[in-house]
Amino acid sequence: MALLPIMHRADQPPSRRAFLDITGTTVAAGLLAGCSGDSDRPDRPASSASATPAPVPATGRHQAGVTLPRAAQSHLLALVADLDATVAPGPLLAELGEAIRTLTAGSDPRLLGLSPGDVTVTVGVGPRLVRTVGAALPGAADLPRFSRERIAPRARGGDLLIQICAGDALLVPVVAAALLDQAGDRVRERWRQYGRRGTEVPVAEGRTAPRNVLGFIDGIVGPHTTAERERDLWLPGPPAVAGGTLAVLRRMELDLTRFAALSVAEQEAIFGRRRAGGAPLSGGSVASAPALGAKTPDGRYLIPADAHVRRANPTVVGVGHMLRRSYSIDDPAPGLLFISFQNDLRTFTATLARMDTSDALLPFTTTTAGATFLILPGHGPRRPLGSALFG
Repeated sequence: MALLPIMHRADQPPSRRAFLDITGTTVAAGLLAGCSGDSDRPDRPASSASATPAPVPATGRHQAGVTLPRAAQSHLLALVADLDATVAPGPLLAELGEAIRTLTAGSDPRLLGLSPGDVTVTVGVGPRLVRTVGAALPGAADLPRFSRERIAPRARGGDLLIQICAGDALLVPVVAAALLDQAGDRVRERWRQYGRRGTEVPVAEGRTAPRNVLGFIDGIVGPHTTAERERDLWLPGPPAVAGGTLAVLRRMELDLTRFAALSVAEQEAIFGRRRAGGAPLSGGSVASAPALGAKTPDGRYLIPADAHVRRANPTVVGVGHMLRRSYSIDDPAPGLLFISFQNDLRTFTATLARMDTSDALLPFTTTTAGATFLILPGHGPRRPLGSALFG
């Protein structure tokens, strides 16, 4: 089924009333978006399509929607907005946190009688707001500009990220409408993007990764263990941001026609992996680390010098691992919504800077939206959302 998300022109943000009105439209249009916590799956039998997914707690050390739930949800909405200059972030975030708790608990009448299922809402704040607290804090730096960008001013940056993930397509616009209603005129929407998560493929014991719109398994490498996440994902401090993380969003158009015209071998050379099973061209299984030094008898690298897995390899770049999420989109054009989570913005910027020099995949992409956000630490009844930073 084709993805038909509701999009708006960059110079004409939708009203809150319009957002309320899209609920039926998105469902009728066949909204298939994608969001995930981690792609690790718990050891349990596969549930039927009609089974109600287990609820995901909204409270805790970390916000839900980054590594929880463990099983991938199917639907995503990323909504980016600005705060009015006179608005204090603290009270607004506290209200949003309370609304998130009632919505995920199923006690909010704005759910219109729907079961909340596994819905999660993850909130981040942009660099401008972080700098009002401290210019040296993680999250205070803007995302730099890169090549192959065609980004309208409204689609670059932003003060507020609301990421909504759910297994039920109906929930995504309903929850979004409720949260925008809660925020009222204090926020002005910049851009939004629906996306869908591709078919999950086993990559290791208890762990899967989805195929992207180019047909390749995506998100194989990342901080999957608790120790890796503490090292590369979660912010250790200072106290105002401890337990949070940094998110990067990039919406990319893809030249699918030109990519599809290549032979399978040419496509695999671009990625550095086998398309069917995901194994590196250097051999092994999908979970094997690429052997970047492996060569053919005549001295050619098995993984080409400009292959994506080589150019983006964190060991070669000298950075930590990103927790990467890619969601297929087909509006405003076929492509991907790329989201990465990391505790150091340089993990992303240094990787993309190295890719910019000679990554064979990049010529097939054009970035049309981009932003970075500090994903706030977790919240609860005694610890309102954003209170550690803006309290």
